Amino acid sequence: MNLTLPSFFTDFVAAGNGLVWGSLLIYLLIGAGLYFTVMTRGIQFRYFGHMFKLLRHSREADGGISSFQALSTSLAARVGTGNLAGVAVAIYFGGPGAIFWMWMTALVGMATSFIESTLAQAYKVDHGDRTYRGGPARYIERGLGTRWLAVAFSVCLIIAFGLAFNSVQANSIAQAMQEAFALPTWSVGLALVVVVAPIIFGGLKSIARVAELVVPLMAVLYLLLAVVVVILNAAELPAAFMTIIRSAFGLEQAAGGAMGYAVAQAIMNGIKRGLFSNEAGMGSAPNAAATASTHPNHPAAQGFVQMLGVFLDTLVICTATAAIIIMAGPELLASDEANGIQLTQIALSQQVGDWGGQFIAIAILLFAFTSVIANYSYGESNIEYLAGPKRAALAILIYRLAVLAMVMIGAVASLTPIWSFADLSMGLMALINLVAILLLSPIAFALFRDYERQLKAGQEPSFDPDQFPKLADKVDRKAWPGSGKRG
Repeated sequence: MNLTLPSFFTDFVAAGNGLVWGSLLIYLLIGAGLYFTVMTRGIQFRYFGHMFKLLRHSREADGGISSFQALSTSLAARVGTGNLAGVAVAIYFGGPGAIFWMWMTALVGMATSFIESTLAQAYKVDHGDRTYRGGPARYIERGLGTRWLAVAFSVCLIIAFGLAFNSVQANSIAQAMQEAFALPTWSVGLALVVVVAPIIFGGLKSIARVAELVVPLMAVLYLLLAVVVVILNAAELPAAFMTIIRSAFGLEQAAGGAMGYAVAQAIMNGIKRGLFSNEAGMGSAPNAAATASTHPNHPAAQGFVQMLGVFLDTLVICTATAAIIIMAGPELLASDEANGIQLTQIALSQQVGDWGGQFIAIAILLFAFTSVIANYSYGESNIEYLAGPKRAALAILIYRLAVLAMVMIGAVASLTPIWSFADLSMGLMALINLVAILLLSPIAFALFRDYERQLKAGQEPSFDPDQFPKLADKVDRKAWPGSGKRG
C-alpha cells in the first residue's frame, strides 16, 4: 500500500530537502566538527583511551539512568537500518571509497557529539524521580533564552524521530521478515506493537534497561559474524583496504578520466550516509545524554561517553558491514541487481551460505526494534518539554498511542512522502541544533578545560556551577547533587 500526496506538497518537500541537505547541512556539520576538533585540540584523538576508561564506572546511577544506559539508548537510535542498508547504499552509489569518507565524518563528528552532549548535561533538569531531562530544547531555551527556537526544534524532532522514523523502522522489519520467513507484514506490525507497548509505557527507565541489555548483545553478535567473514577472507583483507583508499581518491578511475566525478560521488555519499548513521550534530543523542547520572560528577564525562557512541556506530559497526560487502568481490559491486539491504544480504550469503540472508533479517529486527524505542524516548522528552508539567501526562499518553499507530501503519504501508518530509524535519532540527551549539560552544569549551585541568591535577573531576559565570544562574542545582564550591 502506498500513500499519495498532492504534487505541490511533494515538490515543496523535495526542494526543501535539496536546499537543506544539498546546500547547507552537510557543509555546516563538517565545518562545525572541524571547528570543535581544532578548538579542543583533537579531543577525540587525545582522549580516545579515556572514553573507554570511563566505562568502568558507567553503570553507577544510584537508582536513576546510568551513563552506560544513556549510551546504550543513544546507540539504540544510532545503530539501525542505516548500519546495514545505509552502508550498502553508500557503496552502491559512491563506490568503496565512500567508506573512507564515512570514517572521516565520524572522526570529526566525535568532537561535535562531545560538545552537544556536554551542553545537554550542563543544562539538564531534575525530573523528581532520580532521572533527568534535557537536550537541545533545554539548552536552547536556558542557554540562549530563545524559547520559540527551542519549540521549533522539539516539533521537528517529534515529527522526524518520534513518529515518521519509527514507521520507517517498522517497515524495514516487516519487509525483512516477509522476505526471509514469508511472514505477512500485518502480523509483524501487530507483534511489534505488542512488544513495544509495555516498554514505552514503562517510561524512560524501562527503555534504558532494555537498551542496556539488547544493544550490546546485538552489536557483539553482528561484529562476531563480520570477524568470521574477515577471517575467511584474511588473504584479501589488505586488497580490500587498498580498494577503499584508492576509490576514495579516485585512483581506480583515474585512467578512465572519471576521477573527479568518482571522488565527488564517494565524498558526498560517504558523508551523507555517515551523518545519517552516527547522528553527530543532529541534536538527537543529547536527549539521551541528558538523562544520565554521570561518574565523575561533571557534564564533560557524558560528553566523552557519547563520543564513544559515534566511534562504535560508524568506525566499528558500519565498517563491519562494509567488510562483508567489499570482501564479496568486485563482481557483486559491479552488479546492478541489488542495492541497499539486498546488497548486504547477497554479500553475506556468498560468504557463509543461504542462512546469511536470514541472519541479516534478524539483525534488522534487533537494530530497528531498538531504534523504535530509543526514537520514542527522544520524542517523549520533547513532548514533556512542550506540554509542561501540568499537561505532560495526557500529552505523553496521546504520543504513545500515536507512536504505536505509526509502527503498525509503517509495517503495512509505504509512506515514502511522509518519510521525505521527516528527512526535511530532521534537517531543520539539525540546522537549529548546530547554530545553538556553535553559539554555546564557549561554555562547552570552558567545561572541557575545567575537566581537563582537574584530571591533569590528579583529581576526580567535579562540577561547580559557580566557577562558570555564564552558566551559574542557568543550572538546575537539583540536577547536580554533590556539586558545590571548589577551592
